[in-house]
Amino acid sequence: MDGVYIDGRWRSGSGAHFENHCPATGDVVWEGNGASEAEVNEAVASARRAFTKWALMPQGDRTAILERYAEEIAKRADAIAETVSRDMGKVLWESKSEAATMKAKVAVSIAAQVERAGSKFSTADFGSSHLTHRPHGVMAVYGPFNFPGHLPNGHIVPALLAGNTCVFKPSELAPGVAYYMAEAFAAAGLPEGCLNIVHGGRDAGGALLNADINGLLFTGSAATGVFFHRHFAGRPEVILALEMGGNNPLIIWDPADVDAAADIAAQSAFLTSGQRCSCARRIILPEGAWGNQVADAIVARAEGLAIGAWNEDGMFMGPLVSERAAVNAVEFQDMLLARGGRALKPLQRLERGGGFVSAGVVDVTAAKDVPDEELFGPVMQIIRVPDFDQAVARANASRYGLSGGLISDDDVLWVKAHQELRAGILNRNRPTAGASGNMPFGGPGLSGNFRPGAYYAADYCAWPQASQVSDKAGRMSAQGFPK
Repeated sequence: MDGVYIDGRWRSGSGAHFENHCPATGDVVWEGNGASEAEVNEAVASARRAFTKWALMPQGDRTAILERYAEEIAKRADAIAETVSRDMGKVLWESKSEAATMKAKVAVSIAAQVERAGSKFSTADFGSSHLTHRPHGVMAVYGPFNFPGHLPNGHIVPALLAGNTCVFKPSELAPGVAYYMAEAFAAAGLPEGCLNIVHGGRDAGGALLNADINGLLFTGSAATGVFFHRHFAGRPEVILALEMGGNNPLIIWDPADVDAAADIAAQSAFLTSGQRCSCARRIILPEGAWGNQVADAIVARAEGLAIGAWNEDGMFMGPLVSERAAVNAVEFQDMLLARGGRALKPLQRLERGGGFVSAGVVDVTAAKDVPDEELFGPVMQIIRVPDFDQAVARANASRYGLSGGLISDDDVLWVKAHQELRAGILNRNRPTAGASGNMPFGGPGLSGNFRPGAYYAADYCAWPQASQVSDKAGRMSAQGFPK
């Protein structure tokens, strides 16, 4: 398959060869050569040539092209959904939701751009004051595997709306959806060079990192995000927007309906096979009988989850993205057990092989030196505490701060949690994985660099320009100024 998209045309890359296998079937679903360093630089140069004309295009014209893109995405929704599922294993109902979100992202981004990065005008004694926003230039977009369409789309759409051009490197674990994105942009009338695509692994990603870019927009692991941050140390002229996941807490406290609480917890931890950066990793329960009931109810749901391939009906969880990811999940659970954790329901690799694993629930209350790490898989850690102050303290005991939540009917507890929990996305009686595109997405600590995405993506896609304007030059007067 073609590995490079430059100036509106696909061609075979001359970089390293790679294959992507469907984690449900083992079938090869993408095969080809990625981009070489020279081709990455060519893609960036193409975006640089296209930038000036695209940036000077009237905002209404750019907006109209993006609106047509949304309609073209809708026409390809079924193909996008199937491609996402085959690439990374997500069950089809989830992939269909992702394709729909890609379309919806355009209208949200248009509204955000007007509100947060538009223009303002006011009169003054000397004439007028103006606020406008300007694009940065060429933006490198790195796509993750878990939402290979939605998440890079969430960077690319607001970046283009603001007048930037983009070079997109999809995840080598889920490369297929990029083809349909390019096709939809071309059909919408996006000028050639405004979006270029370079497939490949670490070599292609490293070449893009070192190319002549003005910004880097990234969603992925903390380790990679920290590497990017260090790489650009001392270069404040390059805008970085880093969303780097979380070790997310969910406090469940009496009074709350036990079954409802267990439903929310299981959805929070096991949705997308635990491969969402906003999934709950740590469930914090009170000591005693009520906490025991909740834990038992969670285990029952973990045991009853329907797990299967993307094209099987009625499945809740698909496989993890790869066999390696399945091995990592088992090894992470083994580490928890070795440090004193107790398996209430062990995660296990399933007989059908590949990336298939069951959901796991491990009580780590008595465990020692549990690492503050994000395991991208369906492993839930349960922590028991004696009081709500301890629950909040344990929830905040993390370097991350992406998402969190409280399940309780007690308004007083919610006020305390809302004031004290350190999380950019903080929900009550809702899954931690539930986030709105009409709100910012991001959090403090290792979860990012204070450049939240979603509705606030408009902020990092343009810089403000403030102007004082007078039609004629006049003499200046001030105390002590010569006449």
